[in-house]
Amino acid sequence: MIPITVVDVRDAEDLVVEVLRSGAIAQGPMVKRFEDAFASVSGTKHAIAVNNGTTALVAAIQALDLQPGDEVVTSPFTFVATLNAILEAGATVRFADIRRDDFAIDPDAVAAAITDRTKVLMPVHLYGQTADMGKLAPLAAEHGLKIIEDSAQAVGASFQGKPSGSFGIGCFSLYATKNVTTAEGGVITTDDDKLADSLRVLRNQGMRARYQYEVAGHNYRMTDLHAAVGIPQLEKLDQLTAARQANAKRLSEGLAGTPGLDIPQVLPGREHVWHQYTVLVGPHAMLSRDEFAAALTERGIGNGIYYPKIVFDYDCYRDNPLIPDAKVEDFPVAASVAAQALSLPVHPHLSESDLDTIIETVREVLGA
Repeated sequence: MIPITVVDVRDAEDLVVEVLRSGAIAQGPMVKRFEDAFASVSGTKHAIAVNNGTTALVAAIQALDLQPGDEVVTSPFTFVATLNAILEAGATVRFADIRRDDFAIDPDAVAAAITDRTKVLMPVHLYGQTADMGKLAPLAAEHGLKIIEDSAQAVGASFQGKPSGSFGIGCFSLYATKNVTTAEGGVITTDDDKLADSLRVLRNQGMRARYQYEVAGHNYRMTDLHAAVGIPQLEKLDQLTAARQANAKRLSEGLAGTPGLDIPQVLPGREHVWHQYTVLVGPHAMLSRDEFAAALTERGIGNGIYYPKIVFDYDCYRDNPLIPDAKVEDFPVAASVAAQALSLPVHPHLSESDLDTIIETVREVLGA
């Protein structure tokens, strides 16, 4: 089986041992070292490490002190953490449909979704490419909205040279399968000194110093052990990203013209870091998306469906008062993409032979 992803953190062994031998394994100097390195990658003054990507989103919303009824506009095509974080923070969710070319929220749909209660725009930079921040950032400014970027899958990505996570408040995931991982972890990025200070207090049970409580806080801390796992990956992020980009280029060249298959695009002005290589299996393909996935698995090609439904299309979200009037049929592009999207291996550990096998198998299964 050629796996959809490979996790290799062996480069972190020395730093992990250093932390273990120190006898201090909670948040400490290794977290600070990780934060400094991450701030450099994101092009921001501050990077605040937390215990996971969902926490990053929750804390970012909490730090903005939204009031009951205040709205966050986001994408209906995303991992459920995006929605869960907004609900946990007590905000009202409004969705806007996506574009098919970048899988991200459509600026025109966002403009139509904004109301007088909208306070936050939360674009999701899906699969490793940013949303259209050239239109979204001015739209947010026009309406006085804060931007929280769900950059969980986009560490190192950029729009017109500006890194993801630097357009407002950036929220990153460091889950095991991400381009940079600490097994579990997250980061919040910002240029706002006051906001960064608030987030650091919030993540530490509301303490500025030990037993000096300033707000009702939480334990959102990252440990030095987790930070030690991530530091070597940040140091070689350019190398890892280049490998993903080369693999994606090879896949796109080999799969071009495959009947019924739309290959992903790198849109002008955007640096794609290829967290996933996601194709669309269209209605004219020989097989449905699910049949195609099964055929690839049978032939030893790992694949993933990210994501099989619009994010709120589950029983547990029905009739939730914080998700008013959300109907699947109101988001036709997202619904279509959810029925067609499938991701192929693009990780840095693929060999030339692996890439050839993936291309040949995909083309064979779809009758090319």
